[in-house]
Amino acid sequence: MSDTFESIKTGLEQAIAHSKGKPSQVVIHEMSAMDVKSVRDKVGMTQREFATSFGISLGTLRHWERGDRQPHGPARVLLNVLARQPEAVLSALSDKEPIASTRGSRPEPI
Repeated sequence: MSDTFESIKTGLEQAIAHSKGKPSQVVIHEMSAMDVKSVRDKVGMTQREFATSFGISLGTLRHWERGDRQPHGPARVLLNVLARQPEAVLSALSDKEPIASTRGSRPEPI
């Protein structure tokens, strides 16, 4: 059998053992809860400003801040970057010319 097959087989056996509560070599990665309100406070925006600035619905932001829900995927990545490097995100979003307006445009001939 190929190395790939053996790797997949081993992984499946470990997953089955873990699901049955048996000791195994499974590594579990758990994401800790994110304090979205502290991220928003760090950038000094109201809920409405924050939601509008980052394309998040106000209702979703409120759910995150109350802890009813947690952000996932790209939203979680954005919030993590905001928590660590808010200046970088705010600077990137404050350019005079929006990124969308340059899409598909051609450079001026020399």
